[in-house]
Amino acid sequence: MLIETEKKKICMNQIVGQKKEEISVSDDVIVNDIKPDVLNIINTSGITYVYKKDVMDGKCKIDGNINIYIMYLADDETNSVRSLNTVLDFSQIINMESCKEGMNLDEDIVIKGFECKILNSRKINIIANLEISAKIYSKETIEIIEGTNDIEDMQVLKNSKEINCLLGDGEVKVSAKDNIAIDSADDLAEIMKTSIKIINKETKISYNKILAKADAEINVIYSTEDNRINELNAQIPIMGFIDMENVDENNFCDTNYKIKNLIIKPNNTEMHSIYVEIEMEISSFVYERKNINLIEDLYSISSEVEYKQKQIMAKISNSNLKDICQIKEQINLPEMNNNKLYNVEVMPVINDTKIQGNRVIYDGNVKLKFLFEMNNSIGIKDIELPFRFETSSDDINKDRNIETNIEVKTENFIVTSNGNIEANIELEFNIEVIISDTINIIDEINCKECNQEDIYSMVIYFVKPGDTMWQIAKKFKTTIEEIKKLNDIEDENEIMPNMQLYIPKHINKNIVI
Repeated sequence: MLIETEKKKICMNQIVGQKKEEISVSDDVIVNDIKPDVLNIINTSGITYVYKKDVMDGKCKIDGNINIYIMYLADDETNSVRSLNTVLDFSQIINMESCKEGMNLDEDIVIKGFECKILNSRKINIIANLEISAKIYSKETIEIIEGTNDIEDMQVLKNSKEINCLLGDGEVKVSAKDNIAIDSADDLAEIMKTSIKIINKETKISYNKILAKADAEINVIYSTEDNRINELNAQIPIMGFIDMENVDENNFCDTNYKIKNLIIKPNNTEMHSIYVEIEMEISSFVYERKNINLIEDLYSISSEVEYKQKQIMAKISNSNLKDICQIKEQINLPEMNNNKLYNVEVMPVINDTKIQGNRVIYDGNVKLKFLFEMNNSIGIKDIELPFRFETSSDDINKDRNIETNIEVKTENFIVTSNGNIEANIELEFNIEVIISDTINIIDEINCKECNQEDIYSMVIYFVKPGDTMWQIAKKFKTTIEEIKKLNDIEDENEIMPNMQLYIPKHINKNIVI
């Protein structure tokens, strides 16, 4: 007989698979007819974005582009610095058994480095080395049994848990456009290098709507018609609304910003500006805290009970911590002398993470690439600054999953004299502490009468290591309250190994005690 139950529906968003893969993307770049021959490669940089992703059974597929800028020394009369811009396509299939069609994919692409080889003065072979991180999320509605109705003597072991339940998810595509002015004295010749990062992220939930705001920070290095090199920095605001039913300011969300397409190109000479267009996808998962009463186990004194059980990994809670790591360093760059510093690429890398008590300790380095004026050309210098940073929180311990993202909050490089540079860098550590737990879900409870004759009996039982009062009561088909009353026990958790208990029970003749 199927037992009538009281159920509650909850929606869970679980990470069911994650994987990292390194790939290489290669192509030949042909020098445009209007540009001079290549003598030497100075610097290569790029921006990645994913324009399409698919989740299928057993695998996911990621398609994207790399906007690449190659800065080179030209084989001309003045050995001028010129640039090439190309786009590399990449497509990668990542096999994961846990993938199912309809699941969500969160991807992250990091450029690990470039390899450039001059095949001849008009052709360059370029290899981009990428690290692709993929996380697969499964959105599943689960029915939780909170009570039974048909059997009066049913004994139920419940456990109350507060968990993060998914209220909804959604996304919106937004476009941000702007004409960024360059110095009025400059006639722009070529864009030599660009970089972009998303900063000042902010999310606000109102009734049935999510407002997501951020800024795209753009850096462009360009050359002028009179062979000078200059740079500009600008911020373009990004804003999008995601409609989502049944959400309000009492909920909380995880929001991601992903570049889907990017156009950066010079406007006509008279405008003295650069056109920037960013297509971005903003996605958000909204959660609410819910208290659920899980049935962990059950039995009947008078009947045989059977049920199905499955385990799920639930996100019980998460907390987000932010802390600032300040790096101040005097850097000696004699190659630069007193020349102009054009640009510094800043890339923080975590090499090791340790958790000690409620502290998390990071060891890493900040990779710096200096671009500076040198002998009427451009000089490049790579420097690494090691750092050790620690932060603490009551939420941190070694049994919890910690995910860390570093953003360069501020960077300031002051050239003093003779190649000496004061570096002031602020790294913002965004730390998510995830508390997960395996919970048992009971389903399809069936009950049947015992065919064997039962007699009432009294048993003496000696407690074994690991025994709980619930296990003992279930074993002998009695109740915890009866055992406590007969043995004059106030707290069921006070039983100890080898303790003697008198147990009233219904016993089948074929059961051996």
